[in-house]
Amino acid sequence: MAGYKETPRQKMIGMLYLVLTALLALNVSKDILDAFLVVNESMVSTNESFTSKIVSEYARFENQYNMNPAKVEEYWKQAQEVRRRTVELLNYIEDIQLEVVARSERMSKEEALTKFFDMRPTPDRMNPGQTIEKPQVRLADVPSRDKYDEATNFMVGQNKNGKAYELGQKLEDYRAFILGIVGEQYADKIGLNTKGRYTDATGTPQDWQYHNFFHTILAANITILNKIMTEIKNAEFDAINRLYANISEKDFKFDNISAKVIPRSTYILAGQNYEAEVLVAAYDSKTNADVRVLRGVDRITDANIGSAQVVRSQNGVVKLSFPGQNIGPQRYAGIIEMRDPATQELVRYPFSADYIVAPPSLTVAPLKMNILYAGLKNPISLSSPGIPAEQIVPSISVGKITKKADGTFDAEVPVTARTATISAVANVDGRSLPLGSFEFRVKQVPSPVAKIADMTDGQIDRNRLLAARAIIPEMVDFDFSDYHFEIVSYELTTYRGNELQRTGTIRGNVFTEPVLNIIRNAARGQRLYFERIQAKSPDGGMRTLNPINLEIN
Repeated sequence: MAGYKETPRQKMIGMLYLVLTALLALNVSKDILDAFLVVNESMVSTNESFTSKIVSEYARFENQYNMNPAKVEEYWKQAQEVRRRTVELLNYIEDIQLEVVARSERMSKEEALTKFFDMRPTPDRMNPGQTIEKPQVRLADVPSRDKYDEATNFMVGQNKNGKAYELGQKLEDYRAFILGIVGEQYADKIGLNTKGRYTDATGTPQDWQYHNFFHTILAANITILNKIMTEIKNAEFDAINRLYANISEKDFKFDNISAKVIPRSTYILAGQNYEAEVLVAAYDSKTNADVRVLRGVDRITDANIGSAQVVRSQNGVVKLSFPGQNIGPQRYAGIIEMRDPATQELVRYPFSADYIVAPPSLTVAPLKMNILYAGLKNPISLSSPGIPAEQIVPSISVGKITKKADGTFDAEVPVTARTATISAVANVDGRSLPLGSFEFRVKQVPSPVAKIADMTDGQIDRNRLLAARAIIPEMVDFDFSDYHFEIVSYELTTYRGNELQRTGTIRGNVFTEPVLNIIRNAARGQRLYFERIQAKSPDGGMRTLNPINLEIN
């Protein structure tokens, strides 16, 4: 209406339009508020009915547990944890409802509880058959039910630090817990997803907390919280029904029976016992069965059944134990005899199995050589068919044997030994079982080859010889790379014309200045003799190494 001068009549019409718009707005607000009150009462009624139904489910679950604890205990414990966490979360939301009302009315929670809440009897979830009183708000009596300022400040906060963000995290944790029971395939059904995509009327993205509780009047807050409580109870109901589906309300039933033999091992050593469990598939554990077993046959017949051994089952399981006396393949057969629950006739179910009895044996495999070197840690692996490595305990006749982190062993023998015997036993069923032994020859570590510039003889360039600067003891064709000798001393001898030149004993392996002078002054064709080379082994023993004869070219 700006841009031209209005007449008094036009001004009056405009004012009446504004008043009418305001009145219409007030009527819409009242209708919406009344609708929230109706919806909230409906949610409260639904929650109360749902609680009674869930309490009945727990009572039915507990009844099954009392009848068959061994069968139901695992699922009953999970159901109790579902109940505990659900009650904890519901109590938390009920406390939020009380506090948001108190803050909106600017009073303490105690005052709000007295003034605006009724204590209604409701089934006690933790104690089936009993009731407890729970507070329920009389939303129609709360004056600030159509206000949102205090509710928004409490639920959302100034910097997204309101109660709704704490509630959102608790709902996510609870949702993950429930999905861990019912399975991720039911994620859409469970709801309680605070990580979904939310937008306002303009399409601007919002988080779950902002979308539900920002500028939301108190009546809507209470209604939304009651809706969340309904979703929680629905998730709880799905979880306990999923757990209950894992058990049966009645005794075990079966319409097909087959005998199953589960041997502890089909490969045993002489002196051990063969052990196996015969399981009656789909068998009622309260019904005992007779099992007849005969060794050395493929099946039980009328002709040999008289020789069969009778074994009684316990809880539907028959445990067999045969001594491992005869070496080689072994067989046995049997029948399970039980009464048909419908006809009471004796029915036989045959079974058979085989196993092998092997003599004790020990495999000793040197990892590098077929001999043991004195003074070294010789790597050894020990194994025996059918015996776990951790059960094998080795010993050695001379020296010592120690176990390494990778499961192999190091055998050490003294230089004075000529042979060494490695034996082993296995700890099987609480007793020591000999596995055998293996004798090794003991040899000294071979002497290294003394070299200069990787040469022991021949012609060499003067500069190459000067650059070498030392005698190196090299272990040739020896697999123990960490075993090294040390050059202790040597002598250098040469003839310059008819004159004999000698350095005397040089300590260490490095070329000293006298040695370097002889090399520098040596003529072409002059031979240099590195002799009396002494080397010390890691165990302290001394060796005389090969001489090195080099000709300057």
